[in-house]
Amino acid sequence: MGKFEYENNRITTALLLAAGTGSRLQPLTNDVPKCLAEVSGVSILERLTLCLRDHGFKRLIVVVGHMDSCIRRFLGNSINGLTIDYIFNHQYRTTNNIYSLWLARKMIHEPFLLVESDIVFDASLLENMLYPDSIAVSRILPWMSGTTVTVNRSRRVLALNLRQRVVTGESSYKTVNIYSLSMPSWHLVEKRLEEHISSGHVNDYYETVFAEMISEGSLSFKPVFFNARQWYEIDTIKDLQKSELIFSKKHNRLQTQQTGLI
Repeated sequence: MGKFEYENNRITTALLLAAGTGSRLQPLTNDVPKCLAEVSGVSILERLTLCLRDHGFKRLIVVVGHMDSCIRRFLGNSINGLTIDYIFNHQYRTTNNIYSLWLARKMIHEPFLLVESDIVFDASLLENMLYPDSIAVSRILPWMSGTTVTVNRSRRVLALNLRQRVVTGESSYKTVNIYSLSMPSWHLVEKRLEEHISSGHVNDYYETVFAEMISEGSLSFKPVFFNARQWYEIDTIKDLQKSELIFSKKHNRLQTQQTGLI
């Protein structure tokens, strides 16, 4: 692939799943949706839009549900150079993220970045995620839990492990819940999502679909390694407090840059 073709292949559309109630982050999420929780004075959502702007994104699709009016009020129809499109998940209280991803199928017509609404990360980490069929992964630290991937010595993702099952002789990394998908991959995923939803599996995680497809060889991701100390997944108030320690200095630098002092 030539340089122009490579640069022309950069993703400029992002899909944010932000419909959930964020129940583990209560009482904060009694007043705002999770993505508007602030880390060092900057909301998760604002951090994301600034990051997307800096990486040349043009469009942000947001699946909303819980307190959607707050998100709509914050983003409007455009923000930081991004055109905003909304999808309302009417079943957000009784479904999981597989349903939100399935709802987005009619609005996705180009390669896209899939992001969840509880992730804060250093903007520089996103650079290598801007090309299709990548998965953000991280070295596993003690605080981390949830889905992992198995990566072989050739840096190919062999398995997505929803129960953290580590395959002997291979390396295990934590997923960061950021993916990029090409249109061929998305069409295959979309078909599998349809099968799951039609079967009533609306309370699954979309990672269930990814795991099945990786296992059978119909979906392939290239791992992009995130520095384990430059991102955080926020599920609880304790997580929010810990993320403050990581991003407080970066917030101060952001504020200084915005005021033109450096």
